[in-house]
Formats: sequence, structure tokens, C-alpha cells
Amino acid sequence: MHTLTGSCICRNIEYELKLASINDARTSICHCRNCKKAFGTNYGLTAKVPKDALHLTKGIPKEHVADNGSGALIHREFCENCGSFILEYGDVAKDHFRYICVGSLDDPEALPPRGSSSARIERAGCQRFRTYSTSRR
Repeated sequence: MHTLTGSCICRNIEYELKLASINDARTSICHCRNCKKAFGTNYGLTAKVPKDALHLTKGIPKEHVADNGSGALIHREFCENCGSFILEYGDVAKDHFRYICVGSLDDPEALPPRGSSSARIERAGCQRFRTYSTSRR
């Protein structure tokens, strides 16, 4: 059993992920316009996990529901106090999966990206970013 923890910035919302295998989580990058708006950057980074693997251990997130840009509803949950984005899910997935914001994990490196969606609208800067060395001298 793999247990991962996460929270919002102010720690009013905390959660645990209990995964039978680390492969039960699928982390991916999405470049759709809706994810760009929600994450405030050029892509969204979420880990798809089984709904029953997620356990809130502190607090109750606020929910916002809106059209995802293609006519389907998307539910986003965040901390009402600090505004940290915790998770999202669409109506199709709501009974089975949650998409955890990887940045809310205490150890985000535990779930590295394994895929990408909406790559056809990926910004050119993201391609340069992948090859850019962050070690500055």
C-alpha cells in the first residue's frame, strides 16, 4: 500500500491517498484552455486516482461547478481560506475517479507525469521549457 498526503497552503484542507500500487495514479499534463485558466499557467497537472483512494483528513473544500468549455460540467474543489486548488472531476468520472492537483501533494515528485492531453494547443514556450536547464550559473 502506498500512502501519499497533501494539503492546501494553509493546511485547512488535508488529505491522504491510499493506493494499492503507485500505478493506480495516472499523472498527466493538460494544455486545454480551461486547465490553463484554472491553474493560472500554460497547463494543468493532475493525477487521476480512484475515488475511494482519496480520504479527506481535515476540512471540507469549497466546490465550483462550471462548463469545461465543451459543454460538460467540471467540478473543482479548493480551500475557501487560501484558494489552493485541490482536485477536479467531470460528471462522467464523478462516481469513479478524482483528479488530484499534483502541486497539492506533500511530495509531488512521487507522481511524475506519464502523459499529455490537448497537446495540439500546447504553447511553443512549453517545448522550450522541457529542454531548458534550470541550473543557473
